[in-house]
Amino acid sequence: MTIEDLPRLLQPEARLLGLDVGTKTIGMALSDVSRSIATPYETIRRTKFTEDAKLIGTAIDANGVGAIVIGLPINLDGSEGPRAQSTRAFARNLASRVDLPLAFWDERLSTAAVERHLIEADASRKRRAEVIDRMAAAYILQGALDRLKRLAQLG
Repeated sequence: MTIEDLPRLLQPEARLLGLDVGTKTIGMALSDVSRSIATPYETIRRTKFTEDAKLIGTAIDANGVGAIVIGLPINLDGSEGPRAQSTRAFARNLASRVDLPLAFWDERLSTAAVERHLIEADASRKRRAEVIDRMAAAYILQGALDRLKRLAQLG
């Protein structure tokens, strides 16, 4: 599903959950109920898919989530490589466990942008490692929220 399809499927005040799916971790971010601001939420250390999905399900239940936005790591030339295929497989598996709409958002350079911001903020290497995944998820989710806001303004 695309971001453009989401608004008609969302209940009022349902939050969006943003996911930055990596090989070792999954960064999570949540929107506010007005779907204006994305906030870093948690980082999951990946183990087995069933455990990862259970933790995501707990976050969904605890926060009134109405849809999930998953960062899709597209190559700079617009093609999809192994990481994008892995993310799509993760999304397919997750879709079989959660009854929520899932949409992808192009996440090109999101982690690099977040890391640059953290370096500029003088965050230590240790601190950057602790927060980068959930901050990347917030960056991804904020891009999707901004797109939703523009769609609503258009009409």
